[in-house]
Amino acid sequence: MAEKNLDFDRIIDRKNTRCLKYDFAVKRGMPEDVLPLWVADMDFETSSYIEDALTERVQEGIFGYSDVQTPYFEIIRDWMIRHHDWEPQEKWLIKTPGVVFALAMAVKAYTDPGVRAFTEPGDAVLLQQPVYYPFSEVITDNGREVVSNDLVLTEDGTYKIDFADFEQKIIVNGIKLFLLCSPHNPVGRVWTKEELEKIGDICVKHGVTVVSDEIHNDFIWEGTHTVFAGIKKEFADISVTCTSPSKTFNLASMLISNIFIPNQILRRKFRKEMDRAGISQLSVLGLVATEAAYAHGDEWYAAMKNYVRDNIAFARAYVEENLPGVRMIDTQGTYLIWLDFRQTGLTVEQLDHKIIYEAGLWLDSGKIFGKTGEGFERINVACPRAVLQEALDRIRGILE
Repeated sequence: MAEKNLDFDRIIDRKNTRCLKYDFAVKRGMPEDVLPLWVADMDFETSSYIEDALTERVQEGIFGYSDVQTPYFEIIRDWMIRHHDWEPQEKWLIKTPGVVFALAMAVKAYTDPGVRAFTEPGDAVLLQQPVYYPFSEVITDNGREVVSNDLVLTEDGTYKIDFADFEQKIIVNGIKLFLLCSPHNPVGRVWTKEELEKIGDICVKHGVTVVSDEIHNDFIWEGTHTVFAGIKKEFADISVTCTSPSKTFNLASMLISNIFIPNQILRRKFRKEMDRAGISQLSVLGLVATEAAYAHGDEWYAAMKNYVRDNIAFARAYVEENLPGVRMIDTQGTYLIWLDFRQTGLTVEQLDHKIIYEAGLWLDSGKIFGKTGEGFERINVACPRAVLQEALDRIRGILE
């Protein structure tokens, strides 16, 4: 059976499909007719192998409590070996209903006399802004303090880490937990092995646990994705690695993520926090979709990745030729582009108003990623090229 869903130019009408991206604009304070390129899911039909596997399971007609008796782990492991040169062990695996959920579990699992792991109530948690906004939310919503080692934007349009500030923030704030975004959303950095080694060495030195969100690990355009836990054993011992097929295969609503925790003590405390949250089994459809994706999705993945790569190149050329005062930050990873509007002369408020009410676009305003994101916009380019061009044409219109 050959892969059937390889037409990424096809525009699929997602309205009235219970779709967060297209059906909830008004409920989220946007005009009803905005063109949405905000939330990070794709406008592409997923692999036909996944569709067929889900259809077969649905036709069984019974949806009782489920778990895996199949080679679920082996399928995931083989994908990680094939694509990331990393071989996790089965005992490290904890399945969760999403990476953000896993981040919240890590933040909540603080060390208290024999009760919780990673942080104590009111502790500071380190991140690197501008960063995916749920990072800050899971920290503050659980009564902790956000401390940011702000990324530094260089003249060549890439972001760097200030390692002296990174270590100083750990020391001054008594940091026990660091949330690493790798590849980084929204700035698109693919961290080099050398950069990750510096991070890891500092965290080992100061006893900091690293939760590495690697959900975008299958979207690498420059360099190679390095699994933080795979660099050396000392890093594995302090790490929680968050992965999911949801970004790679457009499966966000399947609510499935695979979290790898090599350290038995950290793993036990993470599981305890999940028990407190009442999570045991996950959706059978998520399990089925994951197996089909990682076992049979390579052809779809390769074709989709090539299409998205071309979309990024198209966007870069368009911005350079048609959007004066706008700079597209170097996109090394993810299917999200990060546009810098600060040289247009628009204030943050003016920019957001023009994007929403004049261009009729629903993007992610940079301000939600932290103060250092102000004046930027994040755009999801995992869509048909005609849709991307329409969005860019609308931005051009408000700048003329």
